[in-house]
Amino acid sequence: MSMQINVVPYQEEWEMLFQKEAESLQKSLGEEIVSVLHIGSTSVKGLKAKPIIDILLVVKKIESLDQYDNLFRSMGYEPRGELGIKGRRYYAKGGYYRTHQIHAFQFDNVYEIQRHLSVRDYLRAHPDIAREYGEIKVNAAQRHPEDIEGYCDEKDGYVQQLEKQALKWTWQQG
Repeated sequence: MSMQINVVPYQEEWEMLFQKEAESLQKSLGEEIVSVLHIGSTSVKGLKAKPIIDILLVVKKIESLDQYDNLFRSMGYEPRGELGIKGRRYYAKGGYYRTHQIHAFQFDNVYEIQRHLSVRDYLRAHPDIAREYGEIKVNAAQRHPEDIEGYCDEKDGYVQQLEKQALKWTWQQG
């Protein structure tokens, strides 16, 4: 499915959109949830991003989420299973005009949870790298305006290196 790739300057409203969705998830899933965290580019002030709110949903038991697929659908999400990452549940909201995506992991899937948080925190602490990453995304979007695979492929080498730097930085922080 083609998707319009639109990378825009940071929007202050992204934090409010996350908070609103986090409250809705807490209300709907209650005791299943350990934590709801804002991740991805929209969680980093000043970072250019596709205007899609990334949510890290940490739950007690990942398989328990499967019983909530109809609830997720009623909230506008499309359940997509693991979608290439073992132990994850992925949900996309907004169809072609995606507005939110949830990456859900069980609380003890430490590597995947830490990977997402490390990149977010590293970019927050290093605005120069966030600016560089933003420009890479803008350029990739210009070259692949309707090709999400091409857009992602172009960023892939940079993102892999960024993840390694972020994880190393996290461990050095103690």
